[in-house]
Amino acid sequence: MPKEYFKNLQDLLHVEREEDLQSYLKLTENTSAADRRALGLTWYPIAIRNTEIGRGDYLTVELERTTHHEFSHQFRFGSSAVLFSNHDAKVDRIDGVITHVGGHKMKISLRIDEMPDWARDGKLGVDLLFDNNSYDEMQLALKQATNLADQPSENKLIKILTKGDKPSFQSEEKFILPNALNASQQLAVNKIVSADHLAIVHGPPGTGKTTTLVQAIKSLVKHSDQKILVVAPSNTAVDLLTEKLAKEGLNVIRVGNPARVSEHLMAATLDHKMADHAEMKNIKTLKKQANEYKNMAHKYKRSFGKAERDQRKALFNEAHKIGKEVEQLEQYIMDNLFNKAQIITATLVGANHYTVRNLTYNTIIIDEAGQALEPACWIPILKAQKVVLAGDHFQLSPTIKSNEAARNGLSKTLLEKSVHLHPEAVVLLNEQYRMNEKIMKYSSQVFYEDQLSAHDSVAHHLLFAEDEALSFIDTAGCSFDEKLDGTSTTNPDEANFLIKHLVKLVEDLAQKKLTNSFPTFAIISPYKQQIQILQRLVKEEEKLFPYQAYISVNTIDSFQGQERDVVYISLTRSNPEGSIGFLADTRRMNVAMTRAKKKLVVVGDGSTLSKSAFYANFIQYAENLGGYHSAWEFVEL
Repeated sequence: MPKEYFKNLQDLLHVEREEDLQSYLKLTENTSAADRRALGLTWYPIAIRNTEIGRGDYLTVELERTTHHEFSHQFRFGSSAVLFSNHDAKVDRIDGVITHVGGHKMKISLRIDEMPDWARDGKLGVDLLFDNNSYDEMQLALKQATNLADQPSENKLIKILTKGDKPSFQSEEKFILPNALNASQQLAVNKIVSADHLAIVHGPPGTGKTTTLVQAIKSLVKHSDQKILVVAPSNTAVDLLTEKLAKEGLNVIRVGNPARVSEHLMAATLDHKMADHAEMKNIKTLKKQANEYKNMAHKYKRSFGKAERDQRKALFNEAHKIGKEVEQLEQYIMDNLFNKAQIITATLVGANHYTVRNLTYNTIIIDEAGQALEPACWIPILKAQKVVLAGDHFQLSPTIKSNEAARNGLSKTLLEKSVHLHPEAVVLLNEQYRMNEKIMKYSSQVFYEDQLSAHDSVAHHLLFAEDEALSFIDTAGCSFDEKLDGTSTTNPDEANFLIKHLVKLVEDLAQKKLTNSFPTFAIISPYKQQIQILQRLVKEEEKLFPYQAYISVNTIDSFQGQERDVVYISLTRSNPEGSIGFLADTRRMNVAMTRAKKKLVVVGDGSTLSKSAFYANFIQYAENLGGYHSAWEFVEL
């Protein structure tokens, strides 16, 4: 059965890869560098700032984008990229792998001895290539899992996760460090520590999942000399845990380069730790020597006679020899560092990076497991005897490009499957530290069997004494009709109304001269085009100029894991058919509604939304609290 299980996953992943590749090609084929730049797939123009000998004697090139800094981009550590000349981009190009991205600079490892002549002629750029590496790593892990499933001494963890074999737990109380956790967090730490193979931490919004994991990892490290691997699907989640573990004084190494920049994080990176190693002096000397040989070789042009060509070849061979020596020394340093490390952190795919590929672990912890594609989870799982899944399957699921693959099961995460299969391994964190209880309550009823409670410190907090924690403003009857803008839905009238409401609130708050600092605001919507309208309106509204720094406007997905004092949600849909499209994904709405700490304002057309039980019940919930308002009440705005 596990064999069929993995075969099915391989097939689904194949379908997803094909769909992903087709959409990448559609985006990039026959497009200009400027178009690709706007999509975040290209840096152009760039300047080469430095070249040095990198791993495997390949050339590592440091480059910088010199303009268009305002464009966000999708370049990440480990991605494949191509350096090209826009003079003849089809011919003048070299493939490589990104070894570092930070600010407006990146380093790419290129499989060449020397830079081509065209690299000196300007008009250079770098394109992000299709992410074959991630798919290859996932397929490789599924293949390995299939082979393991074939063996008679089949891996116990595989049996538990795929066949439903029962996980076991140690009965005696052991090695829990003293801490200030609440009862459910303490229970979760106990579960993680006592589990032989599987433990699951279900962490709804604001319940302190990261804090709980850090305490559990500390307890495991304290009483085990075996390494722990901590992974997550996103760099942001990996960075957060790395930082917190480093602050606790644990010896942690971050594989891959972080997206965030902080002192604790930088000190935990492999590059930083290697730079501090005593052997680095020798490596620098050797690299300098190799560079000198290469520079001498470059003086002999290829077009010279045989003697010159031989001389050139001999110099390159010398440089290669030194390169091999450098590689061995670097491997020695890395082995040394990883042996001493208590914890390794990486993304799911990064867990198989060449620096750590052969390491095995006693325990692996997968954070944000509700957002992790199952095939990616098997990359780290095969390296351990015990897995801890932490996340919330009632928040955003992984992004899947292929509807067919999603329909046939790829959208179901390992966390979701394991929660249903092994309730005995699950601990729900049930006390939250973010939201006023009125904001929390509807989400708790719908998604968490009404088991959540708000900690005293937040249960009743408001912007000011007589304020409303939760409001639904009904635009029904206002003729705020939705419009189709390309493939995205917009509602300009609703956007205008929301901004006017926000301006009024901001002005009221400014007059109150609050004792605390000014509150933070998020304006969110599931629709990208609606967000663009809202962003423009916020920028253009003079009355908001002094408060721009406090206001963020973005899609719901970009706010997962974040919080603000006040959250406005523009539901956007308004049509006579009661068609709600995207809004039917109630997990996305769970994320949206649980970002708010002190005030949640939901703006939408009640008559359109009421066709869905989720929204009809929410409107009723708001009414019961006295938080239901018709937009007509605010006409003077």
